[in-house]
Amino acid sequence: MIRGTATETVRRALSDADPLPGTAGFAGELDGRLVRDVLGRHPLFSDADDPSRWSFEPTALESPRRVPAGTVRTAAGDERVWTLPEPAPRDAETALDAVRDAVETSVGDVAADDLAVAFSGGVDSAVVAAGVPDAPCYVVGFPGAHDVEAARAAAEAMNRDLRVVELDHADLERAVPELVRATGRTNAMDVQIALPLYLAAEAAAADGYDRLAVGQGADELFGGYDKVAAPGDDPRVGADTVRGAVRECVETLPAQLERDVLALRAAGVDPVAPLLHDRVVRAALPLPGRLLADVGERKIALRRAADGWLPDAVVDADKKAVQYGSLVARELDRLARRAGFKRRMDDHVGQYVRSLAE
Repeated sequence: MIRGTATETVRRALSDADPLPGTAGFAGELDGRLVRDVLGRHPLFSDADDPSRWSFEPTALESPRRVPAGTVRTAAGDERVWTLPEPAPRDAETALDAVRDAVETSVGDVAADDLAVAFSGGVDSAVVAAGVPDAPCYVVGFPGAHDVEAARAAAEAMNRDLRVVELDHADLERAVPELVRATGRTNAMDVQIALPLYLAAEAAAADGYDRLAVGQGADELFGGYDKVAAPGDDPRVGADTVRGAVRECVETLPAQLERDVLALRAAGVDPVAPLLHDRVVRAALPLPGRLLADVGERKIALRRAADGWLPDAVVDADKKAVQYGSLVARELDRLARRAGFKRRMDDHVGQYVRSLAE
């Protein structure tokens, strides 16, 4: 059983050693082997003691052991069969045209009646929403959250149906143990990032939507992080070029996507990530550094691709990381301190998360 694409597509990708065969990711069993795509867009696990026992959900196995992205697993062990291409940079005009075509095609291909959109008001989620003009948009946050206000402004500019999920502390206290069970993660950062996604997905599922479109991948592929703009001066990256720093970010995607996909499925929806389709990845990898990030501007190519498609205010909108834009990180910290886990303690939020999970 293969999830995400046709069996023959995976068989051909193996035969051709093609890491980007035109899919939105895949994983499963093929001819007695476990396979997972190069970016790990579908999580996959086998039992540590018996590789023939496997599942898409770690909770279904007694001792789950993830299949790494780009890998084939057999009883004899793991073999890395796909790695991401490392193309030379294209000229700016050609590269930008390729991104524009790939993004427009990918976001337009996901339209369906059972689809909602996770919407923060930033360019990533707005591009996704523009491809599905009839889908409702969901934003979550505590009162006064940046993401809620940004989403309201963007939804008004785009004339979209926005559904605001206003959070309180009880939402976090209830959701944290559910999220930990689904993902197996208890570190503070993972939980803070996954909580807004999980709670937005819950709301969409309660309204009858089976799929949630997300903007995942845009920050990694298109240079959305501050640390990539001046990599030689930022200790958070090892590279000394913008392209090298962006490549480092792309290589973190498998671990992030496992967390996000498991969280969304646990909330009752199947995630749809059009900006992580192979065609978008192929278009993004050859971008020259000056179309990725510079001091004061991020995701340059994606914003230029969206120019004329989205309102100017949305194209240029500032975006906070979801855990901060929703105020989930702040309020989880507040709950931890109220429960006696003070900031002077090592990893006080993580300790609080583990106490809730127990």
